[in-house]
Amino acid sequence: MRKVPPTDKPFLKACRGEPCGFTPIWLNRQAGRYMPEYHRTKGDLTSLQFFKHPERAAEAALDAQRILGVDAAILFADLLPILEPMGLTLDYPVGVGPVFANPVRHERDVQALTTSPAAAATPYVAETIRNILSALPTDIALIGFAGAPFTLASYAVEGKGSRNYLFVKKMMHQAPALWERLLAKLVDQLFSYLDLQIKSGVEAVQLFDTWVGCLSLADFRHHVLPHTKTLLQRLRAEHPTTPLIYFGTGNAHLLPDIAALEPEVIALDWRWPLGPTWRDLGCQAIQGNLDPMLLCTDRRTIAREAQAVLDSAAGRPGHIFNLGHGITPETPVENVKFLVDYVHEHG
Repeated sequence: MRKVPPTDKPFLKACRGEPCGFTPIWLNRQAGRYMPEYHRTKGDLTSLQFFKHPERAAEAALDAQRILGVDAAILFADLLPILEPMGLTLDYPVGVGPVFANPVRHERDVQALTTSPAAAATPYVAETIRNILSALPTDIALIGFAGAPFTLASYAVEGKGSRNYLFVKKMMHQAPALWERLLAKLVDQLFSYLDLQIKSGVEAVQLFDTWVGCLSLADFRHHVLPHTKTLLQRLRAEHPTTPLIYFGTGNAHLLPDIAALEPEVIALDWRWPLGPTWRDLGCQAIQGNLDPMLLCTDRRTIAREAQAVLDSAAGRPGHIFNLGHGITPETPVENVKFLVDYVHEHG
């Protein structure tokens, strides 16, 4: 196989808004429970053990890229283990999802959180990246990722998934100084974590802000945007050529403010039309945005709806095809393969 220079990888060219001959595609949660290979690789490990196992985590990432034929692999990890070395007790009870036994609710809780270099706090991440790169095809990019400051703070304060974000909004409004200290600590740890990923070899990073849509525009601007901006500025200063993808859900009302931060790629959920949103935001590259539930329909429907996304992008350089959220466990693997092939043929 011809060795492809890193800058010529189709995914990275699309991140820069450059033509690359076809529409590159990768998928949120492309290594996941819908794949039999995922379960075989996980074996009897707990979820937390799986995320921290450099050999098996690398195998999960590589399997997904190989089986699907996507144009980028993504580090197999989770948003939340970064909080564990800061002092939070994390578990993934079966059928429940992630839970923190000691959520951050009071002054003493924020005070107790510690930050440390990611090489010491999460060393398994660097080893997983090295293992992936040792076997990844040369024309395939590797994406790193982390939770955005607000989403990580929400998990830490709520202690688990939430519908109304009661404790988050109480802290934000009743104890704004405490909230600011919490976000500042998270930004410090996130910068170190993503810096380690990039220095270990990932070629782009995606920030997942999957809970940010619960905020009003005013709350976002006052309580969250400054911290997101600080993180992006620090990353850009240290790694000016590494593309950064920002992905949120339910956040269309916040997108103009996000676009003003100038991430190289803005990833959309499925709720808003890709082409007009791209035009209005003026960003150099866009990622998205098929509804992941459509992968549970028939192939005729998948082709029709994928074509609608491609038509909305209108062949403009800088479109990276993805879903508007992650692949669900019920999704047939063959449908995912069909989507990838369809986009490569028609994009």
